[in-house]
Amino acid sequence: MTNVITVKNLCKSYGSTVAVDDVSFDVAQGEIFAILGPNGAGKTTAVETIVGLRRPDRGNISVLGIDPQRDAQALRQHIGVQLQQAAVPQRLKVREILDLFASFYTTTVPRDRLIEQWGLAEKRNAYFGNLSGGQQQRLFIALALINDPDIVFFDELTSGLDPQARRATWDLVQGVRAQGKTVVLVTHAMDEAELLADRVAIIDHGRIVALDAPQALIRRIQPDSQVRFTTSNGFDPALLQQVEGVNAVERHGSQVTVRGSGPLLSRVAHALAEQHMEPADLRQERATLEDVFLAATGRGLRD
Repeated sequence: MTNVITVKNLCKSYGSTVAVDDVSFDVAQGEIFAILGPNGAGKTTAVETIVGLRRPDRGNISVLGIDPQRDAQALRQHIGVQLQQAAVPQRLKVREILDLFASFYTTTVPRDRLIEQWGLAEKRNAYFGNLSGGQQQRLFIALALINDPDIVFFDELTSGLDPQARRATWDLVQGVRAQGKTVVLVTHAMDEAELLADRVAIIDHGRIVALDAPQALIRRIQPDSQVRFTTSNGFDPALLQQVEGVNAVERHGSQVTVRGSGPLLSRVAHALAEQHMEPADLRQERATLEDVFLAATGRGLRD
């Protein structure tokens, strides 16, 4: 696929503080690319440099074939940006905000189309300050799309939202990609990156510590599936050793862990049922991007 963003050896410091340290990656056309890491990892600084809002100390950046430092104005006509600290006047109405942002660009999408598309029809005359958190996020998405961009950058789009609003916003992000846009998603939420992203760059202390598709990163640290259940002390782990796909069975007290491949949960459940055992807590567990971060850095994503 064609790369629409190329970043090579990007460095950015503030005095003695290194925010971005020799970062390199590409983003392919049409993908959702997530930049994942804890707060203060350098994610926002990297993105602000890529879109031309900050000047790098070293490195090369190309976005749609444009150097953000040499021709930032031309680049802004082709990208949409929703930054973490995005804000608009509280006493502007939704339609007024869209009209204001449309005035910044030479080519725009009709305001009313965006209002309808992003579920703001009943709020077109509402003041920004009277919108709910989810409605404000829908407006920010609409603003990022007002110039019909090729690439859209979302920085901590779901920060501060309740679980229902977060899930609704995830659907909106997938809807943006469905329109043929490339999406760069900056987040510290591992579940968000794992669900939405085609590929993830995990950043810690300004450096990329892992980069690949979420499931590929997870398989590297846990290639086997894992099933757990609790049973009585009389259970013999050898009963599961011959089940197809099982590689190992471990028991610690009443807790049994089965590792293997294929449809492991259903096979283990069937084998237990044949022994007239139906543990209530039978479950399949797998690694997450949190575990990938822990393997790469030696600490948790939230530490």
